[in-house]
Amino acid sequence: MIAQNYVGCDISKQWLDFFDETSGRLRRIDNQADAIAAYVAGLDPSRDFVVMEATGVHDRLLRHALAKAGVPFSRHNPAHTHHYSKSTRRRAKTDPLDARMLSGYGRRYNPEAEPAPSEEVEQLQSLAGHRDQLVGMRATLKKQLSEAFEEIVITSLEDLIADLDTRIKAFESQIAAVIRQNQDTARDHALMVSVPGASKGGALSLLALLPELGQRSPKAIAALVGLAPFDNKSGKLNRRSQIQGGRSRVRRALYMAALTAIRACERFKTFYTALAARSGSKKLAIIAVELLVVLNAIIRDITAFA
Repeated sequence: MIAQNYVGCDISKQWLDFFDETSGRLRRIDNQADAIAAYVAGLDPSRDFVVMEATGVHDRLLRHALAKAGVPFSRHNPAHTHHYSKSTRRRAKTDPLDARMLSGYGRRYNPEAEPAPSEEVEQLQSLAGHRDQLVGMRATLKKQLSEAFEEIVITSLEDLIADLDTRIKAFESQIAAVIRQNQDTARDHALMVSVPGASKGGALSLLALLPELGQRSPKAIAALVGLAPFDNKSGKLNRRSQIQGGRSRVRRALYMAALTAIRACERFKTFYTALAARSGSKKLAIIAVELLVVLNAIIRDITAFA
């Protein structure tokens, strides 16, 4: 379905600016549930399509309200919309102008509607994100501990690390409980840990941070994560292809899993050895190992690794 009316929405923490291309009307509302519900009630699901930039948590209320009302919407990388804006030779930048620009972006590219947001996925992402923050804090404290020499400082750091250990385990237990509550998610987790190198913790992170797993083609999922290499050749310039963009946290989880997979499974070891020989880069071979493709396939086919 191609929408007949693209509604651009510029999002901030305090308010939302909408531009309706059909009426040419600009409207600002508070970024609050009641105000959003009232605005969305005036949209026509068969005609209107809301285009916005991905803004972290600030678009959450709007996405849920649109999904509940059946109004299609799509979110876009601000870098992409920024380049589109430059192509229109627009110099001024205000929230209302950004809303107008997003409406034009929708008309120009006719984006596909996103699936309705999942409460479970958002809960997993929130829990996994905070768990990662705690792990990062623990790593910092451990580095400080390795350099400490005053007894009182050492004791303080050890206590803090022990407290973080407890908190991290609690969040991992909570994440596992959320996964067990959903039969499909629990099944996907069990399938993922059947793959050599995929630990329970790594599988938890992938389920939370890569809900598209099993729903995209191998090339598309690799590009989404940022593992698909892009050529860098022009004229006499012939540089090695590089990966860029994507989800860095997912890549880190896959990197650690790949290290284990190479040691534990002959299939992955053979793939790694051959790729390293061709590319001349062992790090590239580890990052590019086909682990992601395998995980994507077993979730898609609902078949354990063999």
